Amino acid sequence: MRRNLAARLGVWSAHHRKAAILGWLVFVVLATVIGGAVGTVTASDEEMGVGDSGRAAEILKDAGIDEPAGELVMVGARTADGWRDAAADLSKALDATGEVRGLKAPLPSEDGKDALLRFAIKGPSDEAGDRVQPVLDAVDKARQDGAGRGISVHQFGDASSEKELSDLLADDLKKAEFTAVPLALGILLIAFGAVVAALLPVGLALTACVAAFGLLSLASHQLHLFETTYSVMFLMGLAVGVDYCLFYLRRERDERAAGRDAETALRIAAATSGRAVLVSGLTVMVAMAGMFLSGLLLFKGFAVATILVVCVAMLGSVTVLPALLAGLGDRIDAGRIPFLNRRAKKGVHASGGLAGKVLRPVLARPKFFAVGAAVLLLSLAAPALGMKTEQLGLEKQFGSDAPLSVAYQKIIDVFPGGPAPARVVVKADDIGARPVRDALDSLTRKAGDGAELTVHKASGVAEIAVPLPGTGTDAEAKKALHQLRDDTVPAAFEGMDVEAYVGGDLASSEDFGDQLGRGIVPVFAFITAVTFLLMLFCFRSVVIAVTSIALNLLSVGAAYGVMTAVFQHGWGAELIGSEKVGAIENWMPLFVLVVLFGLSMDYHVFVVSRIRESRDRGMDNRAAIREGITRTAGAVTGAAVIMVAVFAVFGTLSMQDMQQMGVGLGVAVLLDATVVRMLLLPSLMTLLGERNWHTPRYLRWLPKISHEEAEPTARPHAHNSPVPSGR
Repeated sequence: MRRNLAARLGVWSAHHRKAAILGWLVFVVLATVIGGAVGTVTASDEEMGVGDSGRAAEILKDAGIDEPAGELVMVGARTADGWRDAAADLSKALDATGEVRGLKAPLPSEDGKDALLRFAIKGPSDEAGDRVQPVLDAVDKARQDGAGRGISVHQFGDASSEKELSDLLADDLKKAEFTAVPLALGILLIAFGAVVAALLPVGLALTACVAAFGLLSLASHQLHLFETTYSVMFLMGLAVGVDYCLFYLRRERDERAAGRDAETALRIAAATSGRAVLVSGLTVMVAMAGMFLSGLLLFKGFAVATILVVCVAMLGSVTVLPALLAGLGDRIDAGRIPFLNRRAKKGVHASGGLAGKVLRPVLARPKFFAVGAAVLLLSLAAPALGMKTEQLGLEKQFGSDAPLSVAYQKIIDVFPGGPAPARVVVKADDIGARPVRDALDSLTRKAGDGAELTVHKASGVAEIAVPLPGTGTDAEAKKALHQLRDDTVPAAFEGMDVEAYVGGDLASSEDFGDQLGRGIVPVFAFITAVTFLLMLFCFRSVVIAVTSIALNLLSVGAAYGVMTAVFQHGWGAELIGSEKVGAIENWMPLFVLVVLFGLSMDYHVFVVSRIRESRDRGMDNRAAIREGITRTAGAVTGAAVIMVAVFAVFGTLSMQDMQQMGVGLGVAVLLDATVVRMLLLPSLMTLLGERNWHTPRYLRWLPKISHEEAEPTARPHAHNSPVPSGR
C-alpha cells in the first residue's frame, strides 16, 4: 500500500534522526535570532482606523500632523478652591519633568471643589508611553503629599493608559507562560505516567512558539501588529503544539502496548495520527485565513500569528517528533511515576475504559442522547441571543477597581466628555478661505463649551475637539456623535469643496463595530465552505462534512452563551475574579468563531479518522463508532484538559478581553470534548447509520484515502529496539 505524506515524513525522519533533530534546532535558533534582530513593528493609531474615523486619521497622517498624547490630572479638595496650592505645586513639578507641553491653567469644576490640569507629552505620540514615567512620578508624589490635607489627585490620558496597558500585557503574558506550561506538564505526567513522555510535547510546543515568535517579528514589518497578538499566538501555539504531539505520541504508545515493534508502531502512528495532524493543522490554518476577509488590521495580525504558530507546530509534530521517538525507543517511558497510567501486564494498553461505560447507553439509546445533548448546548447558547458588543474602553479592560479606571470614572463624573472628545477633521484646498473659516467658527460655537479649534494652515487641515456628553462612551454620547456626523457637520459645510470627517475614540469604536458587522458574513461563509470541502475530500462523505459544521456551530453557540452570561450579565463572574462589564469585546465573537472552527477539527478529524479506520477494517457502523471513540478517548481527554487548562489561565489574567477569550475558548473546548464527542457525535452517527459513509455518485471521482495503516497481525513486542538509522 502506498504510504501517505505523513507516513513518508515520519519514516524519513526516523531513518534520518540527526538531520531531522538538528534541522529543527537550527530552524528555531535562526528564526529566534533573526526575529530578535529585526524587532517587532506595532500598528499605529492611523492604521487601526476604518470608516470615517480612519479617513480622518489618514488626513492628519498625510499632513504630518501628529496628535499629541493628551493627559488629564484632576486635583480635588474638600472645600471650594482648596485645590489651588496643590494644583500650583503640581504644575511646577510637571514643568520640571521636561516631558510636558501645552500645560493649561487649571479648569475649575462647577462646585469649585475640583480642577482639571490639561497637557500633552512631548515627542511623537507613539513614544509617549515610554516618556510618561517622570510625569507619573510627579503626580504620584503630589498624591502622597496631599493625602494628609484632604487633597485627591487622579490621572488619566493617552500616555498613562498606554504605559499601563503595555506593562499589564507584559505581566499577563509572563504569568501565562509561568502558569500554563507547568499545568500542561502536570497533566501530561498524569496522562503518560513518565517524565520523558510528558516533557516531549511541552518541549516541542515551546520551541514551536519561540520559532513562531521570531517569524512573526519578521512578518510585522509587512503587516503591523497589535500588542495582544503575541498573547494570542502563545495561547494557540501551546495548546495546539501539545495536542498534536499528544495525538501522535499516544497512538505510538498504544501500538507498542498492543505488541508492535518500534518501527511498525511508529509507522502506524505516522500514517494515522500524523495524517490527522496534517489534516487538522491545514484546516486550522485555512480557517484562520478567513480573518483576512474581515477588513480589519487586528484580525489580519491574528490570522498571520495563528497560521504561523500552527504551521510550525504541525511541521514539528510530523518531522522532529518521529525522529525523537525513534531515537528514544522505550526510553520514552524513562522517569516513570508509580501508579500513574500503568500499562496492563498483558501488554494491551487499557484505553477508553470510562469512555466505554459512557458510550454503552449512548449507542443503545442514540435518539434520546442526541436530542438531550442538542438541547443542553442550545440552552447554554440561549443567552447569546441578547449579546451586546462594544469596543471596551480601557476603564473596563482594567477592571473597575484598577487605579486608572477609578481615575477615569472620577474625571468624567466631574468633567463629562473630557477624556475622549470627538474630533472633526476638515481638509480644504484653502483652509483659510472666508466661507470655510466661517463654517469652522460656527461649528465650534455650536459644539458648546470646551470645543477647541486648531487650524494647520500650511497643511490645509483644521480639527475641532468636541466634548461628548455623558461618559463619552454611553448611549448619550453615541447619540451626540451620530448627530454630529449625520447632521451638524454636513450642514456646516454644505456646498463647499471640503473633506470633513468625525474621528476620535468613540467614532473609531463605532466604525470598528460596523466593519465587524460587515466582515463577519464573508468570514463565516469562507470557513464553513473550507471546512465542508476539506472534510468532504478527507472522508468522501457529504454527511460527515455537514455534521462537522453543525457540531462546530453548536459548540460556538454554547461558548457565546456562556460568555454573554458571565461577562455581560455577570452570572458567576466573581468566581473567576472578573466582573460584569455589560458587553462583550466587539472583536471577540468573530475571533472565537474562527478559532473554534479550527480547533474543534483537531478532535473531529482525529476521532472520525479512527472510526473510519475501524470501518475500513470491516467493522459495522455501530462497532466502528464504539472502537474509534474508545480508542481515542484517552488522547482526546488529555488534549482537551490541556487546552482547557491553558485557556483557563488566560481567563484569570488582568485584561477583560483576555478573560473573555480564555473563558469562551475553554468552555467551548470542554463541551466539544465531552458533550459533543462523547454524546452527540456517536449518537448522531449511530442514527445516520450507513449514510455516514455514503459517497454520492457525482463525488466518486474524489481520491479514496485509506484511513487504515495497521498490519493485520501484530509482531512480537521488542523492547529497546528503536528504528535503525538509515544507511
